[in-house]
Amino acid sequence: MLSTIWLGVTSIIFILNFVQGQLHPQNPAKYQPLPLLRERAAIQNQWTADRISRIPSLLKKYNAQAWLLCQREHAEDTLWWSIKNATDYDAHRRTVLLFHDNKSSMAGAANPLKWIDNTGDVWPELLDTLEHLNPERIILNTDEDISFAGGLHAGELAVLQRELGDRWMKKTANEPMLAVEFVATKLPEQLEYYQKMQETVWAMLEEGFSSKTVEPSITSTEDLGWWFREQMQVQNVTTWNHPRVSVVTPKSFPGWEGSENIIQEGDMLHIDFGITAMQLNTDTQHLAYVLKGSGAEAEIDAPDGLKEGLRKSNRMQDIVLENMRPGLTGNTVLRRSLHQMELEEIDGQIYCHPIGDWGHDAGSVMGFINLPQYVPVLGDLPILPETYYSIELFAYHFVPERNATIRFLQEENVAWSHKSQHWEFVRGRQEKFHLIGSHEKRAITFSDQTTQL
Repeated sequence: MLSTIWLGVTSIIFILNFVQGQLHPQNPAKYQPLPLLRERAAIQNQWTADRISRIPSLLKKYNAQAWLLCQREHAEDTLWWSIKNATDYDAHRRTVLLFHDNKSSMAGAANPLKWIDNTGDVWPELLDTLEHLNPERIILNTDEDISFAGGLHAGELAVLQRELGDRWMKKTANEPMLAVEFVATKLPEQLEYYQKMQETVWAMLEEGFSSKTVEPSITSTEDLGWWFREQMQVQNVTTWNHPRVSVVTPKSFPGWEGSENIIQEGDMLHIDFGITAMQLNTDTQHLAYVLKGSGAEAEIDAPDGLKEGLRKSNRMQDIVLENMRPGLTGNTVLRRSLHQMELEEIDGQIYCHPIGDWGHDAGSVMGFINLPQYVPVLGDLPILPETYYSIELFAYHFVPERNATIRFLQEENVAWSHKSQHWEFVRGRQEKFHLIGSHEKRAITFSDQTTQL
């Protein structure tokens, strides 16, 4: 009896949560121009300087006095891409960076201390600096599991072992969370530009998934994917993730490779793509529907079964964000979310990841496609505040109109809000299908007639 009551309660909660949405932006998205490249570089360099200024406090947090990076041109440490000047495209010669805690005789010195060398002169100078600094613990990026903390190339490690000798090498240590926290942490000033990027993504989606771009029986999913790439060029952004457009079928797993289908009326379309600008990355998955028919007999909306599937994946987003708190591990959030999904009788999969400097950024993850319930190492990291996340997942839903169970994939980016103490969608989330078809032409005609009246 109690279990029956509980199921009834959870069903009511499920229905109520379905109508709680209202996070789909009410106004059409507009392309948001970013500053000219020269101005972007100045802004990025200020961000980088501000982030680097936090390193002494991170060293203190992780009980270290120095952080040593050693890299060569074309063999950069992974961390290099988060600390370099905006106009640097690789490390020059051998580039050695020594971050320090600003204490003792090093107080007031440049941080990091930097050497660019191809003669070997760096080594006696570095040894002399270490004598003055006298660190008890020097961090090297040698982690075996986390790429952001494992970027020291084998050849550079061998050189360090030879040039620093046993005295200093015995004081080196691996501390992966130092690099993870540095890369993952975003500045409040970055959010304004990230919001502009997200609205541009939505503007691309609204234009790409429309009759302006798609002609059923003519346009292919491959054509549409390349349209998005060309539009990125127009908007002066690039990508870390080639747009992958697919026709969704019960057997397909859209998003990984895209498809080469000719788009037809009645198709449900899926896209997975991201844009890159100002050392920031986005990652988005949306769904579209191609309306059937024309004139008075034309569809004006997607079938109810498809809309229910979209709402179900929206509810999964809610569940993840309700459980996702800084300090918890990704695996804890994943376990709690899967438990809530089970209570609400939702079948699906969660695979959320940090995003920011990289499309798949530093930090804890919640599931992988091939690891749906527990992720070793990365899933056991703590979720950090002041970061961005991609809430990536899918819900299974039986669609009566198709007599088939279909995956409804969604992905939206969120940022931590100190004001609300919750994660908030950077632009909003998709709660309605992008509709491609004659409804757009009728809307234009009606608008024209209204104008004439």
